[in-house]
Amino acid sequence: LSMASDYFFPNLGGVESHIYILAQKLIKRGHRVIIITHDYGNRCGIRHLPAGLKVYHVPLGTLPFSSSAATLPNLFCCLPLIRTILIRERIEIFHAHQAMSSLGLESVMHAKTLHVGIRTVFTDHSLFGLGGGGWGEVTGNKIVKGILSDIEAVICVSHTGKENLVLRALLNPDLVYVIPNAIVADSFKPDSGKPLYKGVTIVCVSRLAYRKGIDLLIAAIPKVCAAHPEVQFLIGGDGPKMIELEQMKEKHQSVISPNQVELLGPIRSDQVRDLLVRGEIFLNTSLTEAFGMTILEAACAGLFVVSTNVGGIPEVLPDGLIEFAQPEVEDLVRAIDRAIDIICSGKHDPIKVHERVKGMYSWADVAIRTEKVYGDAMEIEPCPLVERLRRFIYFLCYFCQRLYQSELN
Repeated sequence: LSMASDYFFPNLGGVESHIYILAQKLIKRGHRVIIITHDYGNRCGIRHLPAGLKVYHVPLGTLPFSSSAATLPNLFCCLPLIRTILIRERIEIFHAHQAMSSLGLESVMHAKTLHVGIRTVFTDHSLFGLGGGGWGEVTGNKIVKGILSDIEAVICVSHTGKENLVLRALLNPDLVYVIPNAIVADSFKPDSGKPLYKGVTIVCVSRLAYRKGIDLLIAAIPKVCAAHPEVQFLIGGDGPKMIELEQMKEKHQSVISPNQVELLGPIRSDQVRDLLVRGEIFLNTSLTEAFGMTILEAACAGLFVVSTNVGGIPEVLPDGLIEFAQPEVEDLVRAIDRAIDIICSGKHDPIKVHERVKGMYSWADVAIRTEKVYGDAMEIEPCPLVERLRRFIYFLCYFCQRLYQSELN
């Protein structure tokens, strides 16, 4: 089988880790897996990773003037390369990841075009609007709808994500499966040698962008620091909101001491655990989130979690391990105050929390459930060429109609 996405190592992120670990687990279960992604600098051509995982780095350009790893839409330009890889590797199942990956979506179309019996599966890792965010959302949703009109199975990482994708792409809900992310629990063990209470440290690891709710964080930090002088914030990550965080520190020097808010900048994946165990509370302020992988990692590391109640986050952790807040400044401050009280009272045991989370999520279970989806996809008869053309022409006409209407407006 083949997995394809613009998002893969050496780029870091939740989608990248998901693809790599799932591929490794499927290889252990006896499958032959390859990965197709774009080139990263001098990392081009074929690379071999542990356990016999073969990675094809296809020479495709990424979006200009953007930090995103997504490639430019190429339509049929990469068809010869994808065709050669799929035929050479004798691929039976093609599995694309992430709706914002041009390479993944286009490769699904190319795999079906070969008409050699390849079954296609798609995993969506994010939530998107239904068109209220402008032309970009409308365009993206219509492209996803067109590509997924001829697919055997779709996987979402949360039930909220499933509802969102079914509405965006007008999919048959029976074709959409829910398989959550998992975690390598042994990589996020709490620090058993941590010193006794010397104050509360709140950790935030996130891309510093609007969608991650950094504006909420900027407004909440001065209020929390004024009410709790003993609290320290550790903020890891980079993005366009970094400058505003630095300005917030300078503006509120009267209530924020010099070392009370520490901006750590970009954090490598192998540094995340060491940063998490420095704190007692993990803060997530996302405005939209399909699953929230960092929340799971923080809980596994023994931290108490405070998060905005959005998207699929309520599905991640049970009551007692997380305090929810509405995406409003005052309610976020209230949730942080409650979390500080829980930590100071000694009711939160990091070791017990780690053991509890460890038993809830397993990559081995994710691999077994994904394998079942592959089996169901193989049992579906390929769609006749005439029906595929009908669906594609309908999608193309509808897309052109929306484009024409937007030009008139």
